[in-house]
Formats: sequence, C-alpha cells, structure tokens
Amino acid sequence: MQAAIFDMDGVLIDSEPLWRRAEKKVFGSVGVTLTKEMCIGTMGLRLDEVVAYWYRRFPWTDKSPRQVEEEVLSTMHQLITDEGKPLGGVHATLEYLRGADLILAIASSSPYSLIEAVVDKLGIRYCFKVLCSADEDEFGKPDPAVYLRTADRLTIAPRECLVFEDSLLGVRSAKTAGMTVVAVPAADQYDDPRFDEADFKVRSLSEFSFDLMRT
Repeated sequence: MQAAIFDMDGVLIDSEPLWRRAEKKVFGSVGVTLTKEMCIGTMGLRLDEVVAYWYRRFPWTDKSPRQVEEEVLSTMHQLITDEGKPLGGVHATLEYLRGADLILAIASSSPYSLIEAVVDKLGIRYCFKVLCSADEDEFGKPDPAVYLRTADRLTIAPRECLVFEDSLLGVRSAKTAGMTVVAVPAADQYDDPRFDEADFKVRSLSEFSFDLMRT
C-alpha cells in the first residue's frame, strides 16, 4: 500500500451524532420528523442528496431545498466548532501510517468548508496531502468518483490505496474504485452483516495495524 484515504465523518471525527441533531432540527422546521434510523439510512450521501432524498418523500413548502441544505450546513459548522472531538485512535493511527511512509488523504461527502473546519478543529491538517470533497463530482458515494479522483490527485493506483470508512455507502464506493477497505462502523452498526463487503473490519482506528492485513 502506498496511500491511506480516510472518510471524515464517523471515522476521524465523532460527527454522526452531530449530523443527526442538525438534520432533525432543520428538517423538523419544515415539518419532516426524522428518526435516528432514518438518518442512518442516508449516511454517506452528500448533503444535497440527503435534502433531495427527503424532499422527494416529504415535499415541503416553507423553505427551498437549498435553504434547508444551507441551514443544516450552518448548524453543523457551529456544532463542529463547539463540540467536535476526534474518534478513538485518530491521532495515533495517522502517525502510525505516516511512519510507514503512506501518503494520507481525505475523501469525504461533506463540502470543503466542513472538511477544512474539521481538520483545523482536530489539528490534523498537516497529515494530509490531499483533501477531496464529493461536491466536485456528478454523483456522491456509493459512486466511486470521489475515491478515484483522490487516487488520481495522489498519482497512486487505486489498488495501492487503503481506505477507512464507517458507512455502507462509503464502503461500496471505495470497493467499486478497486481499493482495499477497512470498515470502522459505529458501535450500534458493527454487527450489520453488510459490512462484510469490506476487506477488514475494526471497532475503532485503535484496533488497526498492518498485522490485521496479514492474518
């Protein structure tokens, strides 16, 4: 392996609970009541795709979909600034991989503004050569575009890329791109058999080492 590519939300930062809070609040303001399970169902999608998904099912009239998207994003920026914390093992794993001479990148469904906010909040910007957002692509995850574009920007073949993902859509995106995938599901999703699509599975980044890939 020559590169390690990280999804961001739910892998580097404990932001999935924050996303759920933001989505419940903003969608609730237009009469759409989201449950935790409903939010989990759209994990890995770009924000514009999440808004479009719920608008198709529960069309509202109080605000435009674009307004809803902007309000969710604004709420997330504030939550990240106020409450954002790294997930277990993040700093140690980044240093471990850098010590193994892997080049690091982020390939996220979140917009660049949020990626920038997270790497600055966690103090990890220096670790990454490339930051990529699926906002640049025609389709978000599970389409492989963001992972293929990240590999291209790194000038590294997809087969030489190791990916860390917490969502099923993200796992499928990276696998379709021809990459080796380590799934890092949330605790309440760890036993979901669909994560067997990944090459490896760990409960947190703290569990990862190259020994895992030799067994």
